[in-house]
Amino acid sequence: MKHDLARELFKSFKTSKIWRPNLNNDLLKRENSDPEPIKNLINQIVEDRNWKQGVAEGSLFTEWNKIVGEEVASHTLPITIVDGKLTIQCSSSAWANQMRLMQQELLVTIRNSAPGALVEELIFIGPNAPKWRKGLRSIKGARGPRDTYG
Repeated sequence: MKHDLARELFKSFKTSKIWRPNLNNDLLKRENSDPEPIKNLINQIVEDRNWKQGVAEGSLFTEWNKIVGEEVASHTLPITIVDGKLTIQCSSSAWANQMRLMQQELLVTIRNSAPGALVEELIFIGPNAPKWRKGLRSIKGARGPRDTYG
């Protein structure tokens, strides 16, 4: 006979006994009492929830130094992956230009290092330019200090 937990709980409140679950319940029994490695459990969760692509893309960001090497990693930083396009910010426009020239080799390296990550295209951007729209001397609708450059 199956145990109805709701009825047992109701009876325990009615008789004011402390309710304890039946440890012989089928849900609590395990075939093997040996602990299972956490790696196996995590792999099973990733498989069940179809997270392989997300994990591969996440490893691309966390393992960037190992994938591209220390020198390139010191001048580049992956920012986003959207629709198969990996955006990489470079420390200078010269590094961005150099990375564009090495784009095909870098794309092959990324695909080999992070299988499952859908990277089809690389977009290289330079460093952030200064913003001229804020400050004491800014005027709405004006170009800012660049309008005197010639």
